[in-house]
Parts: sequence; structure tokens; C-alpha cells
Amino acid sequence: MSHKRKDTARRPRNTEAFAYRPFLALKDLAAALKASASARTAAPGAHRTREERAQSSEPPLSDEELFWREMQGVKRLWPEGANIVERGTPAQQPRPQTSEDAEVLAELADLVAGTTTFDITLSDEYVEGVVAGLDLRLLQRLRRGEFAYQDYVDLHGLTVEEAKLEVDQFLTAAMRAGKRCVLIVHGRGKNSKDQVPVLKTRVTEWLARGRWSRLVLAFCSARPCDGGTGALYVLLRRRPRERGKVRVATGVKW
Repeated sequence: MSHKRKDTARRPRNTEAFAYRPFLALKDLAAALKASASARTAAPGAHRTREERAQSSEPPLSDEELFWREMQGVKRLWPEGANIVERGTPAQQPRPQTSEDAEVLAELADLVAGTTTFDITLSDEYVEGVVAGLDLRLLQRLRRGEFAYQDYVDLHGLTVEEAKLEVDQFLTAAMRAGKRCVLIVHGRGKNSKDQVPVLKTRVTEWLARGRWSRLVLAFCSARPCDGGTGALYVLLRRRPRERGKVRVATGVKW
């Protein structure tokens, strides 16, 4: 028994559905790029160089113009005429107020403490006397307070007669005790009538003339710490001299 083979016609395969064509889309992309290039070439001014385009462009805006362009449409936060506090210089701290009396007391304290740079020898109230022929180096040492005073007498509140007696007794006792440097506090006369230093003038006369001048080598206004122009350093002799003359100067240094 023989079998007959059926004749069947082969169906053609659909090769397009499974074909791999990776460069097929390049054709369309190339066509699109060509069309875009043609459009740019046809645009006005496309053929100009970079330099030509830079020269024909508008000048750049200034900072102020740029600012106002950015500020377009911005509204004020405060109405017209509002009080705007302008910035001023920082206020200085007020100095503490002190009375004139306090300032005077402060200056006086500096004088008494000797911390001031004021040269008391330049004051019109300064006075000094020196016996003729004395080595002026001794007077300079006396001015600087290098001779420590060994005793003092205070004439405040005394009359001229009382002060004269007090000075006489004081110098006599100092001479007998062998003291060489003493201090006489006569005051500045600020509380006297017309603020005239009566006792100061009289003490200067007593030391430069009469029998007291025989006991004195030199005298000068004291340093501020010892009374300033309200007191005198007095440098005494070892023993009284017979006669002589004391030169007196005021308001100057020798």
C-alpha cells in the first residue's frame, strides 16, 4: 500500500516583520537636519560674522539701568511722606559731670601727692632766697627736696605778731638742736583780705633780714607734697654768722 504525498503550496514568510534594519531611521534624521540647516541659512543676518553681530548689537546697560529694569513693578512698603529715620553718627557717651569744687580738689590732691607734672618753680608764687657766695648746688638740692626737713611749724590762723614770735622760738630751738633743714608752713593767703599772702611776705622778710638772716643759708618754696608755695624749706647754718645779706627772688629759678 502506497501513500501519496499531498502537494501543498508553501506560504511565503513575512520577512519584513522580523527584519533588523538599524540604519533605517538615519535616512529620516538626515533629511530633518538638512531641512533645518536650509532654514537657518535662509534666515536674515545668518551669514554675518561674530564681529559684525557684536558691532550691530545694542550697548550693554549700566548697573543703574539694570537695577531699575529689575525694579519695575516693585511697590513701596511705606506711603509717601512717611517719617524715615536717617542713620547718623553714633552718639558719644556723656562725660560724667563734676563740679568745679571736685575738680579743684582733684588737682589739689595731685599736687599734694606729687603726681602732677606741673613745675612749681615756674609759678609766680614761688619764692627762694640764698646767702651771697653759697654754692648754688645746695640750693638746687633744696628745691628738689633732697634735704629731708627735720621739724616744721604751722602758722595758719595766727596774726602777724603771733607768727613772728612762733618763728623766733621755732628757729632758735632748731638751731640749738642742731637741725639743718626745717619747714615753715605760712599758707598762700587765699583766705586773707584781697587774697594777699601776708604771712608769706612777712616770713620771707624775716628770713632775709634782721637777726634771723644770720641763721639761714637758703630757703625756697616747698615741693607740692610738702605744701608747695604755701610753705618754705629753710636750710640752717651750723652756727650763726656775724653779718651778711640774703638775696631773695620770686617767681623764678636761680
